[in-house]
Amino acid sequence: MAKKRKKKRNGKKKIILFIFEILLLLVVLGIVWLYNNTLGQVKYEDGLTDSQAGINEDIDKDALENMHGYLNVALFGLDNRSDGSYNEGHSDCIMIASLNYDTKEVQLVSVYRDTYLPVGNGKYAKANAAYANGGAKRAVAMLNSNFDLNITKYVCVDWKALVDAIDDLGGLDLEITPQEVKEINKCTVEVDQMTGKNTPDVTQSGKVHLDGTQATGYARIRSTSGDDFLRASRQRIVLQAMLDKAKQADLGSLTEMCKDIMSQISTNFTATEIIQYASYVTKFHMKETTGFPFELTTMNLSTTGDTIIPIDLAQNVSELHQFLFNETDYQPTETVQNVSNKIAKKTGVTSKTSAFDLTQYNNTVGSDGTEGAKKKNKAKQEELKKSQSESENSSGKKSSSDDSDE
Repeated sequence: MAKKRKKKRNGKKKIILFIFEILLLLVVLGIVWLYNNTLGQVKYEDGLTDSQAGINEDIDKDALENMHGYLNVALFGLDNRSDGSYNEGHSDCIMIASLNYDTKEVQLVSVYRDTYLPVGNGKYAKANAAYANGGAKRAVAMLNSNFDLNITKYVCVDWKALVDAIDDLGGLDLEITPQEVKEINKCTVEVDQMTGKNTPDVTQSGKVHLDGTQATGYARIRSTSGDDFLRASRQRIVLQAMLDKAKQADLGSLTEMCKDIMSQISTNFTATEIIQYASYVTKFHMKETTGFPFELTTMNLSTTGDTIIPIDLAQNVSELHQFLFNETDYQPTETVQNVSNKIAKKTGVTSKTSAFDLTQYNNTVGSDGTEGAKKKNKAKQEELKKSQSESENSSGKKSSSDDSDE
């Protein structure tokens, strides 16, 4: 009887062990399937050395050490009219995302695509030409060498990836103007030609639910007042709306989105790094956004047509480091100073040139449309002016009082 009970117990153990092995196998197969349909579909590129990334060798050691406290990533949206090609085409959208490891805050900067800069091999052209002439590596090098940055990671997507991602998230609710409605409908025709979709027209303004194609069309609008400055603002509005929607999405929706877009992404993040940062996504939050250059003018150049000219690139770079890394009084490298001087010499634009007022297009955090962002930025500027005026009046009264005491 004892032997029978022992055999029975051993039999049960074997059955339990067998079931556990089956479950373990299913888990492993599930992970393999998920990898093959998501991370395994990513077009991984080799990592960049500091030299390949164009990081200036004369950056101050303290400034470089400060930047190491951030994950700085270049984001490129390609206007290549093709599906899944990442070695060509102009970068329609250029952004720098800077994630603070300590505070979990994200700063987002749109680099205006028509900005006049060196793009490689001593050639001066619009910033978006760097990608067309050398892919992501040259585009990253363009950002680093001209702005004293240390970017070695990048992510590239095309229109279809954006369309699919937004559709999988269930679309976006954006506040759009009557003029934007017309332009969205124009843009969706071209996007549909590439994606094969048949998107209905947007028929009303105000708070509207947009599908992937319509929201992508919104992000591509340029033929309105505000030109490329306002388009860059729209691109940040769409990206932020996607991040907010992703934080609220269920696992099934996120998995579907990953399956759809991973094969449409080119990056030099490794699979391990993607998994690591994906686990932090709900912890990071957008702090502030802006466009770059901060001070600029426009000119029609014989070589590049309508072009954005930085007014004193070196000063712009100093302000960029304060915005991204909270580094006050940053002194740009001699490399950047030389570029700044050459731009001034080639274009005649100096620090005395009148600049466009771009404050209304800058910070889009918390806004679901361009009009909301404009109102928010205008209120912020008025509050700043009032504070400065009160400070000056207070200082003047104190000075007058001091004089009378003498």
